[in-house]
Amino acid sequence: MDDLKILKTSASADYELLDSGEGKKLERYGKFILSRPDPQALWNKSLPNGEWQKADAIFAHSGTKGGWKKKPNVPEKWKIEFEGFSFFVKPTAFKHTGLFPEQESNWQWIVKNIKSANLNRPVSILNLFGYTGGATLAALSAGAEVAHVDGSKSAITWAKENATISKLANKPVRWILDDVREFVKREIKRGVRYDGIVMDPPAFGHGPKKELWKIEDDFLGLMKLCEDVLSDTPIFFLINGYSAGYSAIAYENNLFPLVGKFGGTIEKGELVIEESVGGRFLPAGIFARWSCS
Repeated sequence: MDDLKILKTSASADYELLDSGEGKKLERYGKFILSRPDPQALWNKSLPNGEWQKADAIFAHSGTKGGWKKKPNVPEKWKIEFEGFSFFVKPTAFKHTGLFPEQESNWQWIVKNIKSANLNRPVSILNLFGYTGGATLAALSAGAEVAHVDGSKSAITWAKENATISKLANKPVRWILDDVREFVKREIKRGVRYDGIVMDPPAFGHGPKKELWKIEDDFLGLMKLCEDVLSDTPIFFLINGYSAGYSAIAYENNLFPLVGKFGGTIEKGELVIEESVGGRFLPAGIFARWSCS
């Protein structure tokens, strides 16, 4: 087995992790600076509190509820450029912004694997729990056909907007509002197969018809379905995780059957974002990924 890898995202023109600590992170999205909670930041801040208070928007908790306190100049959404794509940043009631910069290395890996595939036909990619579409944009930009599946109508709308402003809306993509398990079951029955699969399963969630998802109960069943929906010449399988509390090794163990069947290699590890002030790494998720090469 290979050692755990650390894939790092550093500051770029429109995104920067300025500082972190004491359960929070301070980020710049374009020209706006946001402060929001992050339980991984179990250390002291580098910048003084006065710098943190200058943030354009601060997510704060009041009792069991939380919300954003924004300066008047902060719009509901604004466009930024990241990793060659355009994204709308929208601070949500769940403290998210819609951009997951730690995925930068995975998006690069998706593009590389699609462009190096030698299938003599378009590569077909399935993006499960696709949310705001970063992996979908990466796959489309590399020339693949994509089925983007999510159980949230608002998330799919957001992903479509990102595809439009990234000038990728005319690419071969299907936007599918569905429970991921039910969709994959139907694709298997229809004989549809995919050369690459991306998934970022949450710990807990619901489909569009209130179908319950609990990772400890449903993940293994979904993995079996995904194995059955792979083509005879698959090129990759990527699993991301953040809030479920599992190790990257647990995800890696689920990819070993692909090595036995198709060969190839597996990588696993942590996704981190590098502070521009202190240079520390903020843990931002785990990954395990198989490729045929």
